[in-house]
Amino acid sequence: MAFALAFDAFGVAIVVGIRLGELDRWAVFRLSFHFGFAQFGMPIVGWLAGGSILSAIGIYGRWLAAVVLLGIGARLIWEQFRTDQRQWKGDLTRGASLLILMFATSIDALAAGFTLGLVGTSILYPTLIIGFVAASMTILGLIFGQRLGLRFGRAAGVFGGLILIALAVKAVLP
Repeated sequence: MAFALAFDAFGVAIVVGIRLGELDRWAVFRLSFHFGFAQFGMPIVGWLAGGSILSAIGIYGRWLAAVVLLGIGARLIWEQFRTDQRQWKGDLTRGASLLILMFATSIDALAAGFTLGLVGTSILYPTLIIGFVAASMTILGLIFGQRLGLRFGRAAGVFGGLILIALAVKAVLP
């Protein structure tokens, strides 16, 4: 389950690695820590809150995550065909971008926590594993994305955008 939940973080990390090009250790730390923390915390929230949060967010959480991933993916593809002056220069490992990506990649973990609560599983050990796997997969995704970006340039950017669009579609499919 930890690897399945970490797949979104891995995919987004590939795209961030492509966009950043040059990885510094603080960007790697920020993204992996925050993605790991979100994947650790969201199952706990789901487990504690039970059906009340899940029913309130319900399908809207999945759609919100899909819209965010679709928007970032489409923008990344669009930027590959624009000059450098028109590209967004923001750092996806900081500020609001980081918070939005944390939410978008961890909404499935909320449902997983709810499910763990239903079957009566203790929550701490599984969430520690989920958070560790997500942080590790984020680091691997960043490194892989950086290498793709350096080697394939614009084609890697288009590929990264398509990954995000595929994750958006996955978010809304049952």
